[in-house]
Amino acid sequence: MKDIEKRIIDDGEIIDDDIIRVDSFLNHQIDVAFLRSFAKGVKEHYGDKRIDKIVTCETSGIAVAFAVAQEYGDLPLVFAKKSRSKITRNDFYNAIAKSFTRGFESEIQIAKKYLHAGDNVLIVDDFLADGNVATGLLKICKQANANVVGATFVIEKAFQKGHSLLEAEGIDVFVGASIKAFENKKPVF
Repeated sequence: MKDIEKRIIDDGEIIDDDIIRVDSFLNHQIDVAFLRSFAKGVKEHYGDKRIDKIVTCETSGIAVAFAVAQEYGDLPLVFAKKSRSKITRNDFYNAIAKSFTRGFESEIQIAKKYLHAGDNVLIVDDFLADGNVATGLLKICKQANANVVGATFVIEKAFQKGHSLLEAEGIDVFVGASIKAFENKKPVF
């Protein structure tokens, strides 16, 4: 999607050889029109596939997942929590996921009452890098015996292993923009 690539070039900032900051429109300040446009592209890609629920992980994925859920006629949106609270029970599915940008592991969890056997799930997130969060969400969906229809991301860093990990699991992966490399502080698509 050329509009996403243009936005990355215009507003993205390369931090080092493997991190790009896009917080001016995606994961700190949200450009709602931008996300609506991305969500339309997601729906076009998956076409007539039946999707019952959108699944993401807190925090940056929620805005993207909300736009996609809305585009699909206000589907339920379930997000994995990254920490337990005083109201957390033991009736949840869980997996360990390491955040690439934050550099630490978290137990991500979804309450069993929100994810069921036979649910057709679309995993949605802002970034795909090493695929740790996405594969964690996939593990949770497998624990629930839910069917993962696909996984979609606004931006992927194709030079990392996330895409290939998901495809090896038979997942249909759709990305808005695929960055092959960073050269001279610029993304190469």
